Amino acid sequence: MAGRPVGWENKGVSDFSVLSSEELARRIAILRDNIRQITEQATSQSGAADEERNAERLWRQNDELENLLNEQDRRNKK
Repeated sequence: MAGRPVGWENKGVSDFSVLSSEELARRIAILRDNIRQITEQATSQSGAADEERNAERLWRQNDELENLLNEQDRRNKK
């Protein structure tokens, strides 16, 4: 993904290999739902501040989702 937004800090688990397969799948499902909800909220909001906030939220969720999917792929290749 492109560069991180200004002020971005990873505050979650960064070593996804410690998660069970069930927890990994659960987090992927949650992130997909979060992304769907943020997208729906973004369509009902207007204004630069809302757009910037939603863009950052989407970026964070997509970044974590990408990392989780990479871990899932890594496990499936074993």
